Amino acid sequence: MFGYKVPAPDQAMLISGGRRGQGGAPFRVVTGHGKFVPPVFRKVRFLTLAMCEAEVAETCVTRQGISLTVRAVIAFKVGNDSESIVNAGQRFLSDQNQMSVLTGRIFAGHLRSIIGSMTVEEIVTERQKLASEVLDTSKIEMARIGLTVDSLQIQSIDDMGSGYIDAMSAPHKAAIQRQAQIAQAQAVQTAAEAQQEAQRLQAEYARHTAVVQAEYKAEIDRAQAEAAQAGPLAQASAQREVLTAQTELAQRAAELRQQQLVAEVVRPAEAEAERIRLLAIAEAERTRILAEAANSNNRVALDRMLIDQLPQIVKEAARGLAGANVNVLNGADGLGEIAAGLVSQGLTILDSVKRGIGAPQDERAEPIAIEAEDPGRDRR
Repeated sequence: MFGYKVPAPDQAMLISGGRRGQGGAPFRVVTGHGKFVPPVFRKVRFLTLAMCEAEVAETCVTRQGISLTVRAVIAFKVGNDSESIVNAGQRFLSDQNQMSVLTGRIFAGHLRSIIGSMTVEEIVTERQKLASEVLDTSKIEMARIGLTVDSLQIQSIDDMGSGYIDAMSAPHKAAIQRQAQIAQAQAVQTAAEAQQEAQRLQAEYARHTAVVQAEYKAEIDRAQAEAAQAGPLAQASAQREVLTAQTELAQRAAELRQQQLVAEVVRPAEAEAERIRLLAIAEAERTRILAEAANSNNRVALDRMLIDQLPQIVKEAARGLAGANVNVLNGADGLGEIAAGLVSQGLTILDSVKRGIGAPQDERAEPIAIEAEDPGRDRR
């Protein structure tokens, strides 16, 4: 709209003409909103409220008489209150760039004053203290011209080639270098120890690997040797089993042959010997009976007849024994028992015959039956 003016957010609008502003100022101050300004009768100007910067490079002399070149940067702006805007507007409205020039000069003077009361060591080591003191001393003067300082930064301090700062820093440099050398030596030692430890671990690993490989190789060689010997060992074991079986078979054959020899040779020979012995016993008994008969007057004929039959009886018994398959389990004792049984049978028959003589005629008429044993019956 024609005649309506609005200042920017970082500007203050100054309206001159007409009635005066607050506090008798030659203009009215408008910030943050617009205002209708009649043309021709009113004049409008704008004052920046943005941040400004001023640089200072000043040669100062310390309390020790040593010249230093100090470089600093000041950040400032016009105050936000109406009084500060009015003060700044009356001084810088026509040439606002003069704010930086004037601020730099003001701070240069205060910087020389403050540095003149300090030593180089204090200036170098306590830069923040220097900046704070400069800000405190310039605050009132800056407020008079409507400016406020946000910060002051000391950028550099130079002794102009006198070497004082270098000499001052020499012990610290030496200490730092010494610490650096010590740290470097410790680092080298640590690196050497780490390298030695790594080499030791590598050697230990190599030794362990060699031992494991040797064990594996020994196991492989042993397994190969066992596999190579398995065939001959199995063959030898089979041959040994065959020889054992053959030996047992030969022993069984020998035992069987021995039993056959006993059955075919020894047993028949023993039976023949026993038959001869029985005949001898019978002959002796015959002789005895003859002798008794010779002494008897009443029964000579009877005894003679019995004596004549006795060898035939014994012979029949012996014949039955000769044809029998006799298995004798207890050797000669068994044969003796068999012979004694035959003699006992002969004598029993003889006694029966004798008793039959005294029996009635009918009973004596029955013939005496002599039973021979079945040749197939076994005597045990």
